[in-house]
Amino acid sequence: MTHHHHPMIPLREIDPSQSFIDDAAIWAQLDQITNPSQTQVEAVLEKGRQAQGLSLADTAVLLQNSDPALDEQLFAAAREIKDAIYGNRMVLFAPLYVSNHCANACAYCAFNADNHQLKRKTLKADEIDQEVSVLLSKGHKRLLAVYGEHPRNSAERIVDSIRTMYATRLAAKDGEGHAIRRINVNCAPMDTEDFRTLKTAQIGTYQCFQETYHRDTYEQVHTKGKKKDYLYRLYAMHRAMEAGIDDVGIGALFGLYDHKFELLALLQHAQQLETDYGVGPHTISFPRIEPAQGSDLSEQPPHAIDDHTFKKIVAILRLAVPYTGLILSTRETPEIRRELINMGVSQISAASRTYPGAYAAAETEREDEQQFTLGDHREIDEVIHDLVTNLDSIPSFCTGCYRKGRTGDHFMGLAKQKFIRTFCQPNALITFREYLNEFASERTREAGNALIEKELEAMTPARAKNVRKCLDKTDQGQRDIYL
Repeated sequence: MTHHHHPMIPLREIDPSQSFIDDAAIWAQLDQITNPSQTQVEAVLEKGRQAQGLSLADTAVLLQNSDPALDEQLFAAAREIKDAIYGNRMVLFAPLYVSNHCANACAYCAFNADNHQLKRKTLKADEIDQEVSVLLSKGHKRLLAVYGEHPRNSAERIVDSIRTMYATRLAAKDGEGHAIRRINVNCAPMDTEDFRTLKTAQIGTYQCFQETYHRDTYEQVHTKGKKKDYLYRLYAMHRAMEAGIDDVGIGALFGLYDHKFELLALLQHAQQLETDYGVGPHTISFPRIEPAQGSDLSEQPPHAIDDHTFKKIVAILRLAVPYTGLILSTRETPEIRRELINMGVSQISAASRTYPGAYAAAETEREDEQQFTLGDHREIDEVIHDLVTNLDSIPSFCTGCYRKGRTGDHFMGLAKQKFIRTFCQPNALITFREYLNEFASERTREAGNALIEKELEAMTPARAKNVRKCLDKTDQGQRDIYL
């Protein structure tokens, strides 16, 4: 496993008392180009199609364009990039809420410490085991473990809970049974030592969202708890990378402040990580504010994002950071999700429930305990059937990269050589077949196998032969085969 690391800047040379989000530079970019010409926009789209990313100035051009015909060209360019780099695979995961205990007061969230209507719960080991068993029984292999920001969710406790998740087995016809293969974590920012502890749990990506990069707004919506500290949160990814966590995921909650500012700030954050650690974020998330219990702000977001603007945000991100995974949650409706999947999203959650203990309690859906309102309530089999039949998309449960050490800058280097299609496409087919054989409904199995055939026919004979061998082994009951 060779890693070609850029010379790392030790954290002490990075001044965490200074924000690297440069408001003046962001506004200057937007003010310079208030009404871009068709020629300007088309030049940026042409640059975007080269899959080398975009500068802040380029991105500002696309954000400031208001010509619907050029927006359609933007959407088409995003689809091209998505297809060229990622092919038609879609990574699936489920969030597992371990704890909704939270010490922060965030104006847009139901877990707000001041929301006294919410039933608080932190899962114990046996409850975690139950939740994971339910998710395994639906075919999930990847989880996002979510923890409220509270002292009881210490690094040590998080590590213990993740060990429980990895250790859970669902009995199968033969062999070891089914197990989760990859756990990403969304929890409070930590200091570098605690991040080192977290790394020992063999997590995948560490996720933490700034929510808003606009400092005044940030201070208005975060009124108590450690999260009040804008800079401590802003430098969370620096500390995580310093602690050796290769893959980090950043994000903004769209609707709190001007979306053009947030998007350029997200890119500044990505560029800063690239500058300081030689590799940008592994994933970016861009949730829109959804109604949440006890939150007036969430019912009427100060900067509500309409669907067209939301599509633009996704398409622009796909061109600006072509190799970064874009994650879409079940906050969004199936219709919107269909459109965005083609346009650049590379990971989606399916059949999510957003409170601790929710999967085991599936029959008694408790709307009032959710972190926010969901837009997509479909079961995973239905989501998969839709992906296959309406989008010609291959659901992927692949986790090969993490186990082969293809993470961080190593992954990015390979990604840039169109490697994703070479390895990920076959691995997606193999893990999808595993799902079809053991978990799918009859109609999904038929549709899925037909799509696998179609994909094999499009491959070179040598590769198709290789993949068919792996599929045959899978059909004979071997699991977790990856190239």
